[in-house]
Amino acid sequence: MKVAVAQLNYHIGNFEGNLACMRSCVAKARSQGADLICFSELSTCGYPPVDFLEFRDFIHRSMSVVNELAGDSFDIGIALGSPTVNPDLEGKDLHNSVFFLFEGKVHHLYHKGLLPNYDIFDEYRYFEPASSFNTFEFKGVKIAITICEDIWNLNHDNPMYDLCPMDEMIKEKPRLMLNLSASPFSFEHTNDRLNVIKENARRYKIPIFYVNCFGAQTDIVFDGGSVVSSPDGNNFEELPYFQEVLKVYDLEDVEKGIFSKEQRKDKAELIYNALILGIRDYFTKMNFKSAILGLSGGIDSALTAVLACDALGPENVTALLMPSMFSSEGSVNDAQSLAKNLGIEYKIIPITNVFDTYMQELKPFFKGLPYNVTEENIQARIRGMLLMSFSNKFSHILLNTTNKSEMAVGYGTLYGDLCGGLAVLADVYKTEVYLLSEYVNRHKLRIPINSIAKPPSAELRPGQKDSDSLPTYDLLDPVLYQYIEKRKGPDEIINLGYDRELVLRILKMVNKAEFKRYQSPPVIRVSYKSFGSGRRMPIEGHYLY
Repeated sequence: MKVAVAQLNYHIGNFEGNLACMRSCVAKARSQGADLICFSELSTCGYPPVDFLEFRDFIHRSMSVVNELAGDSFDIGIALGSPTVNPDLEGKDLHNSVFFLFEGKVHHLYHKGLLPNYDIFDEYRYFEPASSFNTFEFKGVKIAITICEDIWNLNHDNPMYDLCPMDEMIKEKPRLMLNLSASPFSFEHTNDRLNVIKENARRYKIPIFYVNCFGAQTDIVFDGGSVVSSPDGNNFEELPYFQEVLKVYDLEDVEKGIFSKEQRKDKAELIYNALILGIRDYFTKMNFKSAILGLSGGIDSALTAVLACDALGPENVTALLMPSMFSSEGSVNDAQSLAKNLGIEYKIIPITNVFDTYMQELKPFFKGLPYNVTEENIQARIRGMLLMSFSNKFSHILLNTTNKSEMAVGYGTLYGDLCGGLAVLADVYKTEVYLLSEYVNRHKLRIPINSIAKPPSAELRPGQKDSDSLPTYDLLDPVLYQYIEKRKGPDEIINLGYDRELVLRILKMVNKAEFKRYQSPPVIRVSYKSFGSGRRMPIEGHYLY
């Protein structure tokens, strides 16, 4: 038997586009002699469809994709994911399901049993979990189907679930398992996923064809990395990340366990590719053409500009340089050098005169009050206004350049440097920004050395440095990581050896900045815990105040 794995980029709600991609793959798999082809979870409608699932028409149109593909299954089996209506009156209205189509009809229907309800996942909001699980026979081969999370409770060590679907199906002695997944990217998740697949193969001693999607859905990035695993627990092959792949495997070869290949797992490379895909898909799927951003001469805006150029092409990126009376000559020169290195169009619009006009108008009301963060924020908001004016007039999408460290502690101005259509670096800590900058400079100097080497500064007052308001990033980022990603409380972090006063100061800043994050652009997710749908905190909470 020959099994085709189709790793595709789906578009939520683009039923015609998703169908066309799957039909093309069915034809290619057929031409290569495949007996069956396997797509990923909810492939008819794209993952995650969230509250689109509450529209009857959305479910109807998902089913129309199934019906259309059934017509292509006259000589090849097709496994694809789709939401289905739950016929029982009790429970949720829908199931998260897989159809196995053959000879023009539904040969087998499987419903997902383990529904994730953590981080970015909220499947219990929509779906009813299955309580019974069965294999089926196809061309004399018994097959077990699972969906994503169904293989993640192998040792019954997850308190969310009280069953393991494969423990039931293995009693029927299937020869192979198909797992249809929509497993999102984080740079810490790739090895976890490989290990879970290996553990399943060792336990059940059958080949596993794990099919993941790739592509970005606004903030969530799917990396692909589909896996074919042999019964000995070794991965026969891990498919490439962040690209479309169709590959056909001979089941007997996989059972022998001869070939073994895993993808390179370099942190900087993974994050870089995820961000590129996040930007590109955001623009492509929204039918946007060009981007604009502000260049300050600093490392964050420089890295964002490089990523935008690599994702969209330099001809589709415009930069504004908006120096003030506090901007150093070096910063302006660094920004110009970057723009020239990248070959992007840039405009210089000094903001000093605009700022002076604001101050003149406000003088009667601010008389006698000292210069403080108010005047700093006015500068940031002038820049935001200029960027949004170009965005509106020329149909550019503004890319936000704030990093995760700044977003975490609220070191940014609402309606100023926090505005934009997409936050590119807001899930990348400042220390990781330096790592990525080294990565994009590895073959050719793109980001000027001075942008990397100079002390970070917002340049909103004379001689300002980030360290005037924040702990240095080498101290700040590890504490943020323990609090945000690891969800450790203050005493737990202090017990790891961090200074008590430092920890409490940082955590208070994080909590007090929640209202800013509620009003900030969507964040491309590259870590296990990003700011967005996977992290829900109250604005008015009193924890650590």
